[in-house]
Parts: sequence; structure tokens; C-alpha cells
Amino acid sequence: MIPMVDLGRQFAEIREEILTVVDQILESSHYILGPRVREFEKRVSEYLKVSGALGVASGTDALHLSIEALNIGEGDEVITTPFTFFATVEAIVYTGAKPVFVDIDAETFTIDCTKIEEKITKRTKAILPVHLFGHPSDMERMMAIAEKHGLYVVEDCAQAFGAEIRGRKVGSFGDMGCFSFYPSKNLGACGDGGMITLREHRFSDAIQSLRNHGSKGSYIHDSIGFNSRLDELQAGILLVKLKRVDEYNRKRREKALRYNSLLSGIVTCPSEKENVSHVYNQYTILCKNRNEVQQELKDNGISSVVYYPRPLHLQDAMSSLGYREGAFPVAEKASREVLSLPIYAELEESDIETIAEVIKRVAH
Repeated sequence: MIPMVDLGRQFAEIREEILTVVDQILESSHYILGPRVREFEKRVSEYLKVSGALGVASGTDALHLSIEALNIGEGDEVITTPFTFFATVEAIVYTGAKPVFVDIDAETFTIDCTKIEEKITKRTKAILPVHLFGHPSDMERMMAIAEKHGLYVVEDCAQAFGAEIRGRKVGSFGDMGCFSFYPSKNLGACGDGGMITLREHRFSDAIQSLRNHGSKGSYIHDSIGFNSRLDELQAGILLVKLKRVDEYNRKRREKALRYNSLLSGIVTCPSEKENVSHVYNQYTILCKNRNEVQQELKDNGISSVVYYPRPLHLQDAMSSLGYREGAFPVAEKASREVLSLPIYAELEESDIETIAEVIKRVAH
């Protein structure tokens, strides 16, 4: 079998360091919002060059608490993409706000900035772009639109830790950046975890209160909050991996380039815009006979996943929004043709060659 990601191989290389950290944390008996969390928040702030970073329980909570902190709710609208993981839109709906979809760019799968302004209304409060599969959205253009119309920007960076635009890291452009440390991410914990990055400090107090039951401490509660705290064990593990994340991303890029060299002209390979650094949380191809290709891979012991088989506007859970098939043709076409192949820093070149050979036999 060639898995989508082999977390065991990554762990084997850093086993002793991880186990030492875990032992130290267990000995300390300090498990929630302790010194490892504070150190991790500081290190991420420095890495991304942002004003602050706050650990939360998951990437979904990062999105949700960010929107809550901006006082976005009933009657408000948030512009986002229909081609992403469901958590992106869940976070908007949790607050009572309405998601408004904009179709995607056919090459990068990220929101098409040329179509955003036509969806802005007097109820629009924010834009929520997703750096899908590790490729940054067009943040320079998006920030210009947001400034023109007085809108907030919340970046969904769940799949893009370390990705860059002209040397500037994603998560540092918008008012807030939202990260997931789900185990399969480029920077992954050994469980769930998330983080909110801040361009300015002014939202820091609100988020710290929201993640801790609406309290700043001493059992005094100023608002209704949530239980969303990054624990010490995950922070300690993430600190070990943070030192290596640039190397992990470099190797992912090498694997992607090797795939490109073998599959170019056979399928549509991932695109990378000029002045952008793609970190390939997923290596996603397009092929018209996607299901046939996926079955052939499976028959040969090779994992693959369709991210995502149905765009959000056509999900039953979003039917109240009133969208119909044909509303966002680029996203719908992508859902019929995308296929993500195994990619991780430890993936062997021989495995990439095997995968490419199988695809060449059936793709058209």
C-alpha cells in the first residue's frame, strides 16, 4: 500500500524528541494554556511575522471564534468559496451570518477575486478566502477590495502553513488567519489543534475571552464564550515540528515537481502562480475519467482521495441558501474531476514513479 500520508514515518524520525517533551509535560502536571502554549504562540507569531497568535482547540474553532470576535452575526453576510472543506462555511453559519459564495479560479481552486465585488452588498461584513491545498489565494488583490469596501478579511490557512506570496506568509494579510493542526496538515499535531493569528492586537482580548468561556480569569465572565483551548501536549509536539516545517514543505514541493515531470500532458497538474510558494498539503490533479483512475489506483494498492466530491452550495445542509446546480460551474467541474494523490515529506521517489505509471495506463 502507498498511503495518502504516512504519519508513522514522520514520528519515527523525531520519536525521542517527542517522547521527551511529552514526558516533561506529564511530569509538570500543567496541561491547559501553560508555558508550552505560550511559547508556541510566540514562535508562530515570529515565524509568520504577525502581531500575535492564539492557540485554540481546532481549525474550525479558529474560524468560528474569529468571526465571533468581529461581531458578525444575524443579518450579516460573509463572502467565501463553495469549493472547500465544510468547516469553512460551518463557522459562518454558527454565528448566524449568511455565507455568500463566489466561484473559484480554474487553475488554483481558490476564490476568483474578479467575481467578489459583484457579490458585495450593504450586509457584507467580511471575505473569507481559503488557501486551498496549500496554494495562496490572491491576497494582494483581495485586500485592496476589502479596503475599498470597508470589509474584514479572515484567512482560512488550514491547508497552507508556510505558504507565501512574494515572501510574505499567509495568515499575515487579513485581519485574522486561521490554522488547523490536524495530524495530516503540513504542521500537524498528534490530535486536534488550531490557531488564530492577528494582524493587530485589538482583537486579542476578545479571542482570549471567547476561547475560555467568555472569561479573562478568576471565574468572572463578561460574555458567553466557548471551551476552545490548545492543550500543552499538542503545543509541545508542535514546537518540535515547527523547527522542521520549512524542511517538510521543501520536500513536499520536491515531490510535487517530480509528479509534474511525470504526469504533465497526461492529466492537468496543479498550478502555481508567479511569486507564490505552494506548500502542497494536497497534490491535486484534474482528469476527466477521475473515477476510473481512482479505481485503477485502488486496485494497485495506492490511496487517493476526492477533495471535494460535492461543492458546498450543493450540499443538503446548505439547501436553505437556494443555490442550484450550475450556479458555480468552475467549482462544479472541479468536483467532478479532482483527485488528490499521496504526498508527504517522506514519500519515496519510487512510489511517485509507480503512481504515475498506473495513472498513465488509464487517464484521458
